[in-house]
Amino acid sequence: MTLETPLILFAAALCGSVPFGFLLAKRFLDVDLQAVGSGNIGATNASRAGGFGFGALVLSLDGLKGFAPPSVAAALGMSPALVAGAGLAAVLGHCYTP
Repeated sequence: MTLETPLILFAAALCGSVPFGFLLAKRFLDVDLQAVGSGNIGATNASRAGGFGFGALVLSLDGLKGFAPPSVAAALGMSPALVAGAGLAAVLGHCYTP
């Protein structure tokens, strides 16, 4: 294991942990998603608070944060195991946001 392995995994988890629903709702709707609807900051509750287009934006950005880290790792020529690890780290960062 080289030094870049933990850095790639940490960066992937950090990328996955960005709460786009919360941030966008706070910035553009001036709404705390945790205080409306189901209290979840995901795309479904975002669409309840801001409409279909807003929910689709949150869903797209959440999908992108799971797609980008393994894509970048693959583009950098990392091993298939590290590419898969970057994807897993992004998902874990999304599910367990610090």
